Amino acid sequence: MSLPAMPLHRATADPFVWDEALLRRYDTSGPRYTSYPTVFSFREDFSETDYRAALARSNADGRPLSLYVHIPFCRKACFYCACNKIAPKASRVAEPYISRLDREMVLIKPHLDTRREVAQLHWGGGTPSFLSLDQMSDLIDRLDARFGLSSARDRDYAIEIDPREADVFTLRHLQALGFNRLSLGVQDLDPRVQRAVNRVQPRILTEALLDEADRLGFQSLNLDLIYGLPLQTRDSFAATLEQVIAMAPARLSIFNYAHMPERFAAQQNICREELPGPEEKLAILRTTIAMLTAAGYVHIGMDHFARTTDSLAIAQREGTLQRNFQGYSSHAQCDLVGLGVSAISCIDDVYAQNPSRLEDYEAALDASRLPTARGLRLTFDDRVRRHAIERLMCDMELDLEELSETFGINAPSYLADALARLEAPERDGLLMCEGQRLVATPLGRLLIRHLAMAFDTHLPRHPDARYSRIV
Repeated sequence: MSLPAMPLHRATADPFVWDEALLRRYDTSGPRYTSYPTVFSFREDFSETDYRAALARSNADGRPLSLYVHIPFCRKACFYCACNKIAPKASRVAEPYISRLDREMVLIKPHLDTRREVAQLHWGGGTPSFLSLDQMSDLIDRLDARFGLSSARDRDYAIEIDPREADVFTLRHLQALGFNRLSLGVQDLDPRVQRAVNRVQPRILTEALLDEADRLGFQSLNLDLIYGLPLQTRDSFAATLEQVIAMAPARLSIFNYAHMPERFAAQQNICREELPGPEEKLAILRTTIAMLTAAGYVHIGMDHFARTTDSLAIAQREGTLQRNFQGYSSHAQCDLVGLGVSAISCIDDVYAQNPSRLEDYEAALDASRLPTARGLRLTFDDRVRRHAIERLMCDMELDLEELSETFGINAPSYLADALARLEAPERDGLLMCEGQRLVATPLGRLLIRHLAMAFDTHLPRHPDARYSRIV
């Protein structure tokens, strides 16, 4: 597709026409693009030395820091889960892990200018609420001692919470530690669905935490839901959404369940026959978008919704939204340091990932080595395409003129292969051209992963079962 050949349309001209046949046709497997290239392109010959060199290079740019801490523990495994997790019974198993996290910080610190502001902090898992209150305090103290945490009002310090593992005292403690954003796992409020995925969680647990978080003045609250779980129907999920909308969270993440039992052992406990079929799953998605839009939420993209006053929606309007390994983020231009088993860092032009096996992570640190298992240094072409994919995923459009200026290229010529692959989606009404801007239509927004795949030169032309379905 040469750019001038694309017909001129107006992005706001066409109403949202739900075309189920078209959605099914484009509902292939593909990456979520929390990074580009994706983790499947990371190389095992990428070493600790490569990571240390990237840390040193990043000091020259002086970008703020973002810290991600992976807590792999949870008390009871949910059947749908695809996270890197361990399910011990007692929280004391976290003590040696926190010591290993501190050892990793100590090994990183000499290579990183820690005068840089830690603008963003995220604890994920597993569930960080597996930790006791004292363990949370200990970990925060160690992070502050090694990196110097921020007290700035616009900091973004978030933690993922399992409402079954937390109470109002937990929230008060987290606020005192400096967290100002919470993400609560809910998944579904239907008791039948909860039993089918081994996550029984009465609504009152979630409501009590939301009420307390609102009273305490947390800046933003996110609820995680999943559609496509066993026994779900459009009506049952609509009932869940009605209850969630009444709770009025600032953000919602509504993930598409990817059933891949060959990769994730816990999913083998889910009966495939109980999963909603393709038609019902699309109906659930359509119901979700309609209900949340009517309730005043903006569809940020993919699985994220936010109120117009939330920082995600503001960042998207201002063109500063970005994607990282935690999804959409309002804090752009940070160097991300990942700590813990399986954590991924994005530093300068490098991705570096820690071992996914706890034993390997522990062994590296016990030998006083940074636990770098694999990674990748981006080429110029990778950086151009990463920028194009990120802007498309965040803005739902791509400004080729801006891309040309940023990288000193003729973007329509340089990305001719990608534009050619976008000809069919453009003919099918998923994409429009407005001068030098490629704009996703409302239907194209639902298939934004497919549009982004056109720019991916690392992706096999027929993506395999490693990737989830797009819709």
